[in-house]
Amino acid sequence: MSLAYDASLKKFSNVFHLSKLETSKGTNYIPGGFSRRTFAYGPHAIFAQRGEAQYLHTIEGVRLLDLNNNFSTNVLGHNHPAIMAAIQEALPNGFSFGNPIDAELDLARLLCERIASIEQIKFFCSASEACLGAVRIARGYTGKQKIAKFEGGYHGFTDDLAISAHPDPNDSPGPDQDPRPLPDSQGIPSYKSEHVVILVQNDFETCERILRANAGEISCVLIELQAGAGGIVELDQQFVTQLRVLTKELGILLIVDETVTLRAAYGGLQGVYQVTPDLTVLGKIIGGGLPIGAVGGSREVFRVVEENRVMMSGTHHGHPLACTAGIACMQALDETAIQRLNSMAARIRSELTSWADQQGYPLTLIGGFSVMGYALTKAAGQRITTHRDYWNKVDDDSMGIYALEMAARGYFPVHRGQIGLTLPMTDDDVTGYIQTSQEVISLIYGKG
Repeated sequence: MSLAYDASLKKFSNVFHLSKLETSKGTNYIPGGFSRRTFAYGPHAIFAQRGEAQYLHTIEGVRLLDLNNNFSTNVLGHNHPAIMAAIQEALPNGFSFGNPIDAELDLARLLCERIASIEQIKFFCSASEACLGAVRIARGYTGKQKIAKFEGGYHGFTDDLAISAHPDPNDSPGPDQDPRPLPDSQGIPSYKSEHVVILVQNDFETCERILRANAGEISCVLIELQAGAGGIVELDQQFVTQLRVLTKELGILLIVDETVTLRAAYGGLQGVYQVTPDLTVLGKIIGGGLPIGAVGGSREVFRVVEENRVMMSGTHHGHPLACTAGIACMQALDETAIQRLNSMAARIRSELTSWADQQGYPLTLIGGFSVMGYALTKAAGQRITTHRDYWNKVDDDSMGIYALEMAARGYFPVHRGQIGLTLPMTDDDVTGYIQTSQEVISLIYGKG
């Protein structure tokens, strides 16, 4: 291996030397130096100064092609003129009301008309909150207490749901076909795990056995049609279809978390899979870069909310600026925009896969739209189909080197193996990313 992790880390810290200093200073006031610990690259994060379209400008003056875009939130890039204009127009009217406003209704109507499974919708401050709200609705509607979720499925950091999103393989996670629910953090009460049943991605036989055995207690199944924060895993069409049929049979609500995947198609990834969930969780892009979350679903299920049998209310739910920015974002993200985003992703996937195969490099790309995963595996030809494949097949050292080297060369992916594309990106940006990836990967395997 021509590149070593320590050398790449030193180069990274030299390029982003002010960020290293700011992280150190920040530890006096914030644990770890900054609140979003998921943005750490090795020992420190990259501090941003400003964003402009597809680029992030750091405090060192380095311009990065932003392939993170706040974990896929900024689908239109930074400071999109339509979003900026909408916010500037709304600001003089005030930006904190307990009263409802037209922007909340307008965004609700837009999302209900856009996503086939959603007849009614309720807003929250984040998708983490919205996931909690969806679970409460499901429990209230079914009268059952347990929830089922997938190992590697991330639905926020709350005690109820931060279970087995990032399980430690050394913490007795159970057999591959019978995973144990493990809390993702200290401070989560042990009884929370007792109310969670863990499922396995792309293994319907195992899921069916587990769900049938617990059907009388399970209120809902939470699922990402393409898993994200726990490691990107693309689900098979047949698996999703079978799971929907089974949940209907067993009287279990299906909750599809489209926080990241809504950008996959005009009506979200559920439209691509032709699956109709009972509830859908939304976030990120529906706020145009401002904090927001939402739960949408059928009028029948939302009856428990309409009748105040399930109660949920928060100070900033339906926030005027978030709803205003969300309307502008979703209007700009039309079918033409989505097609362009996905065509750029298809080019990256095709060209890098073809090149890696020709060179014999162990690179695999995961995902079918403009948020996609990459993995440098321990052997060529290995595929990622479940969360545990990240434990068993991925070369963590190579992944770390790749992320550090790409950042030092002007490209900012999610360090754990994910990229998100934005609408302002050009063909030259895509070409640069492909060529720089080829250069770094070749160096990793000693052929550069």
